[in-house]
Amino acid sequence: MTAQIPGSEVFSSRPIDPDALSRSLPPALEVHTVTQEQIDDLDPLTYEVIRHRLWSVTDEMGEALKRMSGSPIVTDANDFDFAISDEIGQEVQVGLYNTMLVGAVDLAIYWTLQHRSTNPGITEGDMFLCNDPWVGGGLHQSDVMVYQPIFHEGKLFGWTSAICHEPDLGGSGLGSFDPSAQDVFSESLPTPPIKVVRDYELQRDVADAWVRRSRVPMLVGLDLRAKIGANTVGRNRLLAVIEQYGADTVKAVMKRMMADAEGRLRGKLASLPDGTWKATGYQDQSQVGDRGIHKITVAMTKTADHLTFDFTGTDPQTGVINCTYAGMRGGVMLAILPILAGDIPWSAGGLMRCFDLVAEEGTINNATFPAAVSRGPIGPAWLTGTLIAECLSQMLDRSVDLGKSVQAACCGTWDTAVIAGLDERPEQSVPFLNIMMEPMAGGYGARPTADGMDTGGLFCIPMGRIPDTEMTEFLYPLLTLWRREEPDSGGPGRQRGGVSASIAITPYGTSLPMGLVLASAGKAVAQNNGLAGGYPGNTGVEVLARGTDIVEQFAAGRIPDALDELGGGRELGACYAESYVAPGEVLYMHWQGGGGYGDPLLRDPAAVAADFREGKVTEHGAETVYGVILSDGDADDIRTSDRRDEMRSERRDRSGTTRSDAPVLDLAGARRLDDNLAEVTVGDTRAIACAQCGRLLGDDKNNTTLDLARFEGPSSTAGPQVTSDPAEYVDTPVVFRQLCCPGCWTAIYSGIVPADHPDHALDLARLLPAVAER
Repeated sequence: MTAQIPGSEVFSSRPIDPDALSRSLPPALEVHTVTQEQIDDLDPLTYEVIRHRLWSVTDEMGEALKRMSGSPIVTDANDFDFAISDEIGQEVQVGLYNTMLVGAVDLAIYWTLQHRSTNPGITEGDMFLCNDPWVGGGLHQSDVMVYQPIFHEGKLFGWTSAICHEPDLGGSGLGSFDPSAQDVFSESLPTPPIKVVRDYELQRDVADAWVRRSRVPMLVGLDLRAKIGANTVGRNRLLAVIEQYGADTVKAVMKRMMADAEGRLRGKLASLPDGTWKATGYQDQSQVGDRGIHKITVAMTKTADHLTFDFTGTDPQTGVINCTYAGMRGGVMLAILPILAGDIPWSAGGLMRCFDLVAEEGTINNATFPAAVSRGPIGPAWLTGTLIAECLSQMLDRSVDLGKSVQAACCGTWDTAVIAGLDERPEQSVPFLNIMMEPMAGGYGARPTADGMDTGGLFCIPMGRIPDTEMTEFLYPLLTLWRREEPDSGGPGRQRGGVSASIAITPYGTSLPMGLVLASAGKAVAQNNGLAGGYPGNTGVEVLARGTDIVEQFAAGRIPDALDELGGGRELGACYAESYVAPGEVLYMHWQGGGGYGDPLLRDPAAVAADFREGKVTEHGAETVYGVILSDGDADDIRTSDRRDEMRSERRDRSGTTRSDAPVLDLAGARRLDDNLAEVTVGDTRAIACAQCGRLLGDDKNNTTLDLARFEGPSSTAGPQVTSDPAEYVDTPVVFRQLCCPGCWTAIYSGIVPADHPDHALDLARLLPAVAER
C-alpha cells in the first residue's frame, strides 16, 4: 500500500464541532466525558474548590517552567503560557502570561486528534512537540508547544500544554527573524506535531534533531526539558485532583467552567445595543527594501449575544508581516480577554464560542503556506488585537457599567532587535545571541477615568517584565548607557496614555562587530491610537550611532546620557533591516507609549503640571499639545485659558470651516456615546450632538455621516510624540488627521494615518445602528 503524501492543505487547523470530532476518533482511542445531568448536579462548593485547584495547576506549571528554563524570554519576560484542556482540546484553564497563545493552543490539539490518533497513535505517556503555525499551538515557528494527553483508567481525560518563545530555531536570520524572507523556507522550519516523549521517556533522537537547528542549542534543549517537566507537574497535579474528587466530578467542573464563561460573556453582550463598529490599521513596510503600507481592516458586528469579526478587505499576504489563522485568532483573544472578560474566569474554550471569524485566505492576518510568518505575533496578530480592542471600546464606551473596560490602544507592537556575536570576555570566548527584551516596557492606553500605566508592559502579556540590566550585562558583552522613561511619549488626551522608554547599548567585551536584526512597525503610521479625540502615542524609532567618541569618553570617566553627546554620524533604523553594531558604536531604541483618551485640551491643567514635575511631559509638550502654560512647575490658569482659546481658534482656522448655523440641543437626558458624543432623542428623531457644547452633528433622518470640521497636515503637527518623519520609511503620504466639532472645536478624532484612510469616525451607523438598516 502506497503512503499518501499530505499536501499543504492538511497542515491547517480551524475550530471544530466537539461532537463531530469525538465521533471521528478511532474506537481504540476511548475518551472520557460526562452527561449534562452530571454537570447540572454539581454543588457550588465542590465546583469552586475544584475550579481553583485547576487554576493552581496552571500556576504550578508556570513556576516549574520558569525554574527550569535558562532563557530570559521565560524567566524575565514571561513570554509563555499554559493550558488545561478537556478530552478534545477545548481550553478549560489558561495562564496569565502571553494571552495571544490562547488562540492557538486548542488548534494544535484538534489537529493532533484528527491526524495522529491512528498513526503514530495517542497513548498514555506520550508528549507531542509542535511549532507549525498553520497547525496551531503557536503563532510563529519560534513559539514551541509541548503537550500531552492525560489518561484515566484507559480513557483520554484531557490535555496539558506548555508553550514558550525560543531564542533561535534556525533559519537565515538571527533569532529566526529574517527581515528579507520571501517565504517560510528562509525562516525556522515549521514542524507539525511529533512525539518527543513515548512511554514517559524523552526520545533522544527527536530531541537531538530538534536542538540541532538552533544557534543556541543549549538554551533550546533546556527549554524543551523544562516544558516536558512542566507538563509532568501538570499531569501529576491533575491526576491528584481526579483521585481526590473522582474523574466524573472533575470533568463536570471542567465542562461547567467553559459553560459559565460562555454564559457570562453572552449575558454581557446581550446587555449592549446591537451594531457594527469598524477599525483599520497598518503595517509600515513588509520587509527589507519595501516602502509600502499594508492594511488590516475589521468590521465587528454584535447581534444579540454574539460577535462576528469580519476582516474582508485586508491586504494580501506579503513580506514577513503575515500571520496564519492561529495568529489572527490569537489577536482577537488578546483584546477579548482583558476588555470583555476581565471579570470572567479565562476559560477560553467557552469564551471562544461567543464569536465567529470571517477572513479571506491569503491575506496578511490569514496567510496561506508558504508565507513568511516570523513577524506574525508582533506584527499582524498584534495589530489585529489592537483593532479589535478599538471596536470593543467603541461599543462599551456607551455603557455606564461596562465603560470602565474601555481603553485606548497600548503600545502597538514589540520592537524586535536581535544581537549576536562573540563574547570575548575573560573565561568566555563563546558565541552569544540576545533578543532585546527591554521593549516589553511599553505604555498602556488611557481609559475614560484613568491615565494609561507608564511603561506598564504589553497588553498581551499581563505578567510580562523587562530584564534586569545588571543581568543582561553579566550574560552578554553589552554595556547599557541608559534605560529610562521618555517624556511626551504617552498619547495626549484628557487622560494621558502611558509613557514608553528608551535604551542605549554599546558592545563591551568583544572586539568584533555584532550582527543586528531589526523588525518593528509603527514608525510611519501610528499603531497606538487614541480614542474619543485622544492622540496616538509616540512613533517608534531606532538609531545606530556610528563613529562615536564613546571609547574616549569612557577613558575620561564619562558615560554619555543622550545621543547628542556622542560624536560621529547617525543611521536611522528601518522597520525591517539586517545590520551590525561594532565596538565604539551605540544602538538606541525608543519604543511606543499608549494612546490618549479624550481631547487633550480638556485635561486638568493641574494633572499636566504634575506630569511635568514627574518627567512625563516636557514644558514644550504641555504648551503645544495640552495648551497649559507652566510657571515654576505649576499651571498658570489665566494664561492656560488664553492659550487653549488660541489653540481652538487655530483648529477652526486650519480646517477652513466657520460653520455655526446648526442648532444646539438640550443635553438633559442625553445618552453617552463617548467622551465627546451624545445621543439625543427629539420627537421621533435620534440625533448625535457634541457632548461638550450640544451642537447637532447628525441625525438618523437626514445624515449618514457626522458633520465635523476636518484638518489634515504633516504628522509632526500632532505633537512632540511624533519622533520620525514618515517619508524616511514609506512612500505613501501620511498625515495627522483631526475631526472637530464645528461649534466648540473639541477633537472628536485624532490620528496619524495614510492620506486615504477611511473615516470610520464619521460613520453615523456606528453610533445609530438603525441608520445602517435604511
